[in-house]
Amino acid sequence: MTVHLHEQGVFTWSEWAANLSREVHRPGREVDGSDYFDCWVAALCALLVEKGVADPETIDSLQHSWQRAAEATPHGKPIELANDPLR
Repeated sequence: MTVHLHEQGVFTWSEWAANLSREVHRPGREVDGSDYFDCWVAALCALLVEKGVADPETIDSLQHSWQRAAEATPHGKPIELANDPLR
């Protein structure tokens, strides 16, 4: 998703690298890098907000919706947003 958004011109690779670096080096992050995925997601969300692509409330709502969809999806089946029981 990050590469696709960059290729679409939503942000430059330097902007991405700076945002990811800021998240990775934020105080309280894991020294062993075990929270790297969380850093990646936080950096991408921050860029989407900064660029006006999405607001924090929309991102948060979608994150919760995908989580509910994942929990409602039987093992081995594709997780689809339509599986969110609250949609």
